[in-house]
Amino acid sequence: MYTAVTRRRRGAALLASASVVAVLAACGGDDSASGSGGGGGDGASELSALFTTENAQVPAALNDLAAGACKAENDALPLAIEQTPGTNMQQKVQLLAGQDALPVFFAANNPFIVPGGALQEAGQVADFDEVLTDLGVIDQVTPAARSTVDKLFDGAFPSLPFQFNIEGIFYNKQLFADNGLEVPTTWDGLLDSAQTLKDAGITPFTASGKTGWTISRWIGAYLFRAIGPEAMDAIQAGDAKLTDPEYVEAAQAVAGLGESGFFTEGITNLDFDTAQQQLLDGDVAMMYGLTSMLSKINDPELNNVGAENIGFMPFPEVEGGAGTIAQLPANVGSPTAMSSKLYDDAVGDWLTCIANNFADNVMENQGTFSGFKLSAPPENVPPLTAELQTLIDNTDETVLWFEALFPQKAVTDASNNAAPLVTGAMSADQYMQILQADVDAG
Repeated sequence: MYTAVTRRRRGAALLASASVVAVLAACGGDDSASGSGGGGGDGASELSALFTTENAQVPAALNDLAAGACKAENDALPLAIEQTPGTNMQQKVQLLAGQDALPVFFAANNPFIVPGGALQEAGQVADFDEVLTDLGVIDQVTPAARSTVDKLFDGAFPSLPFQFNIEGIFYNKQLFADNGLEVPTTWDGLLDSAQTLKDAGITPFTASGKTGWTISRWIGAYLFRAIGPEAMDAIQAGDAKLTDPEYVEAAQAVAGLGESGFFTEGITNLDFDTAQQQLLDGDVAMMYGLTSMLSKINDPELNNVGAENIGFMPFPEVEGGAGTIAQLPANVGSPTAMSSKLYDDAVGDWLTCIANNFADNVMENQGTFSGFKLSAPPENVPPLTAELQTLIDNTDETVLWFEALFPQKAVTDASNNAAPLVTGAMSADQYMQILQADVDAG
């Protein structure tokens, strides 16, 4: 459906990618240009892939597949990975696009590859819905990952879901049991549990003021439960404002956690690793986070309470709210697009192998999740990891995270002002006014 949200996103995409359009027009698709993977529509001579330097997980998994499950595909079309710092990536993509020299796979900011984005308009981005369907492996994409991609890209499928994370609250099962607590399913129940823990001398929550999303994501999760899955779409479309009472209510609910003394002391200067270690040392009962935290939860040298004593709860429902506990906040990692001009049978063979084997590889070797289904689940998967994989597999609808549709200034301010919000240095009204001003400025 072409909604007001879609119009606004596509308009933003056109503005954000105007420089790409200019480069494409100036270069005119010069067939003589060389680059990683080449261009010109003659198919690929190698499975060229351009990732950010910060993305270690996906290249590692692809190299593993090239030497193992996808060796035949790699022999036919050798994998060639190039990495560049994230700060330089979009400039490099623009340059390669202008030279008609994009690699087979490439990292790309959302505005370039959403419908209306410059690379989409230039016909340089493959449609994974069509490609994976033709290959017979579209069902290897988990419904949860597809739901997330649809929300990020206005119903299009221009990015391969190599990675997948859900968000929620990790908790100390032993502390809950010792204090007679069941996992809460409502916001009021969560507050009651936190008060019980505080009364017992246990700090209910930790978070990182230096990594402010560990606080700001609470606001988004509350909004999705109270207002519903389209809460942030309405902000981007201009149909609602973050300063509206029902949005400020969410910020106030999170500020209230701080007012009640539920957060750990010194939260302003606490870094992410230290906050997570507080959970793993048993110093606090709960922490909002991503499933990427599993790597440390499952590490016996770091987890001093034992992996068996850490559980996961979806963010609870808000009484009378339009959202449900089954709608998990999720992301699919950094966008990875594919060149439509380099797609051929050999690339298709690689894609088929990736769809069938990537999830197994990252689960076994990295203990992380992918947007693809497991084909042959590895043995000896840690219980919490297996539990979360089942939860993901059974999830049909996801919601985005709080800042997913924000302009960069709003993303930065949401993080930087999160600690002042819960320490009382900033009111909920002030916090939301700052973010709405950022959204208005674009």
